[in-house]
Amino acid sequence: MNLTTLGRRNLLVLAALASVTALAAGCGSASTSGSPNQAASTGTPHAGGSVTTQPPSPSPSPSSPASPASASAAGLAECVTSALKVKVGSGNGAAGTIFYSLDFTNTSGSTCFVEGYPGVSLVSAGSNSGSQIGADAKRESTVTVKQIVLAPGKTAVAQLGIAEAGNFPASSCQIVTAHWLKIFPPDQTVATYLPFTTQTCASTSVATMHIAALTAGA
Repeated sequence: MNLTTLGRRNLLVLAALASVTALAAGCGSASTSGSPNQAASTGTPHAGGSVTTQPPSPSPSPSSPASPASASAAGLAECVTSALKVKVGSGNGAAGTIFYSLDFTNTSGSTCFVEGYPGVSLVSAGSNSGSQIGADAKRESTVTVKQIVLAPGKTAVAQLGIAEAGNFPASSCQIVTAHWLKIFPPDQTVATYLPFTTQTCASTSVATMHIAALTAGA
């Protein structure tokens, strides 16, 4: 074997070794580049080619406990005027004001509820033909408004305060005598009339009457 032939064989061996080395390097590069591509598939691409991984969705929170049902939600109706018997209790005086209890008794055969303030005014007759005398009763915030369930025969009460008309200047009060109370149960458009005699101010600019919200009890 001459030197020329030996040199050619050495060149062939070196070329084969170079090919094997290049192939191994290419396989390693492909294996390494697979991981970023896999991570990118779980994210959201942004402008410019960057990738942002989405945070996990929050787990649903447990349902909050249901609040107690009110009387209306439980299927009870509000007491209408025809279901209530209204009565004026005896008066008690304090510092120039007389206080009367207005009793609202459920006379129907079904349970109902009342809530809030009655509407009260003095009128000239015990029917729709009567006209109002002076200002209607203004609401007092001395009692917290609550829903009151009235079974048949049960009573709710509101306190009516009437200031003595003589406490006000005669020129601004214009004292007159009234003989009827006109009373609307809460949220009702039909009134009930009760005989009731008192002095009051004819002027609507003078508030002689105040009413509190209904409470439970007789």
